[in-house]
Amino acid sequence: MSTTPTATTFVASPHRSLAAIAWPARVGGASAALRAILLVALGTALLTLSAKVNIPLPFVPMTLQTLVVLMIGAAYGARLGAATLLAYLAEGAIGLPVFAGPVGGIAPLVGPTAGYLAGFVGAAFIVGWLAERGWDGSVPRLFVAMAIGHIVILGLGFAWLAFGAHLGVEKAWLVGVVPFVAASLVKNALGAALLPALRHSLDR
Repeated sequence: MSTTPTATTFVASPHRSLAAIAWPARVGGASAALRAILLVALGTALLTLSAKVNIPLPFVPMTLQTLVVLMIGAAYGARLGAATLLAYLAEGAIGLPVFAGPVGGIAPLVGPTAGYLAGFVGAAFIVGWLAERGWDGSVPRLFVAMAIGHIVILGLGFAWLAFGAHLGVEKAWLVGVVPFVAASLVKNALGAALLPALRHSLDR
């Protein structure tokens, strides 16, 4: 009598986001929706606070927002991260004072900051997409992911200032990119050091 060996198939578990580790999601039901709503609300609150910590500049203020945007993307993942940024922009559009200035409304979404705000959504999605593929567990890789996110934000901000706001390429570069490069590197380093350490701590 012969026996046929049984092959064992190993299926790799999907990479979980930091938010999923800290607060595991339940499939379906009101609890999953409530979890998403609360995470979005927490994210928009952090974005609002980070917007109020700012250094006024002639066209675009320097804030802590880009750090929070990229950390939300890395911690939440692509879809929930982008949804959080869209919710934040929607809150501002209906008049809530969530942006860097004292009031909300549509003006920041069509003024000099418009490109940067649009870049927030793209950057959160891209960093979240990379984090879902394991980039959030390594300081060097997360630094690169966040650098890509900053390039998206500054690139769209520059393009809008140069062509949408008609400042021209040279002026848009000088006022919309150069003042933010050093701060972006510092924010990258902070985010890339903090999130993997927090993730490894939660994994244990």
